[in-house]
Amino acid sequence: MILIKAKREISPVHGIGLFADQFIPKGTPTWKYTAWFDSSYSQEDVDNMSEHAKAQFLWYAYFDKDTQKYVLCADDYRFINHSSDGLKRNIHSTPNEDIAARDIEPGEELLCDYNKFDDTYFDRMGLDHSKLV
Repeated sequence: MILIKAKREISPVHGIGLFADQFIPKGTPTWKYTAWFDSSYSQEDVDNMSEHAKAQFLWYAYFDKDTQKYVLCADDYRFINHSSDGLKRNIHSTPNEDIAARDIEPGEELLCDYNKFDDTYFDRMGLDHSKLV
């Protein structure tokens, strides 16, 4: 569940992104997995999806190795983008919680390292993450 005020906007990184709509001090939790709000799915659930639904689902979901389930954020936090550049990343991610890695100004895009919470994403999606920002 998103814990800060943010909004979707066109991203210079990729498509749609999530941008701070408030000042976020370093150390502030920005998102927390909340079982009654965010959805989790087994591999069997994913296998039973239509191909079109599965493709869209896998684009936005991440795989939590601890629970062996795919998690889909129920809110706009699913629009947070990846950055390979440690200087551009402003979110420290784990499978169950994200925290501001530094002060984040209003209007700044929220960027994290997908590999910190799902190191299978890029391979699963057939993407070369070395070419990403």
